[in-house]
Amino acid sequence: MREIKLPAGEKVMRELHVGDVVAVTGVMMTARDAAHKYMVEQPAAEVAEVLREGMIYHCGPVVRKNDDGSWSFVAAGPTTSIREEPYQATVMKKYTVRGVIGKGGMEKKTLDACRELGAVYLSAVGGLATILARSVKRVLTVHKLEEFGVPEAMWVIEVEKFPAVVTMDSHGRSIHDEVLAASQKEYERLVFGR
Repeated sequence: MREIKLPAGEKVMRELHVGDVVAVTGVMMTARDAAHKYMVEQPAAEVAEVLREGMIYHCGPVVRKNDDGSWSFVAAGPTTSIREEPYQATVMKKYTVRGVIGKGGMEKKTLDACRELGAVYLSAVGGLATILARSVKRVLTVHKLEEFGVPEAMWVIEVEKFPAVVTMDSHGRSIHDEVLAASQKEYERLVFGR
């Protein structure tokens, strides 16, 4: 397992390859549909520093407000990333994002941005929401909570050894594309005898 400390520069990300298991430590931000749309359409200065050389986690967390007014993550499972494909490359370029964490993979536009910027897409294991929440050591702040609601808000979090696997790298490789191609080939063999 390779430890990645955020912020992480292009050199570090270009050393990663599909299949590498990583543990991410540092400050990152959650973002889903509303946040991505907002970041594309607005300057989003309030999150620019967190995103520079940082990571976005596609996550709609379950949170608890503590007695002292702070927040804690109760569950932090990945959400399906493909919904962000229309926005992701633009957000990555606009804010110099070096990594995206989610589930299910993304498509060519995001893969091309990974190649251009020296960035990666990481898959977190779905179904482990409470276990992944243990890696979230604290919530630093939250943006757009009232406007977007809890799942869509931009939660700035400090993580320690957040586990993930590189499934799209800066060298143009995507395990999602490879699995799809192999599955299609097997389907044609089984169904059509090709």
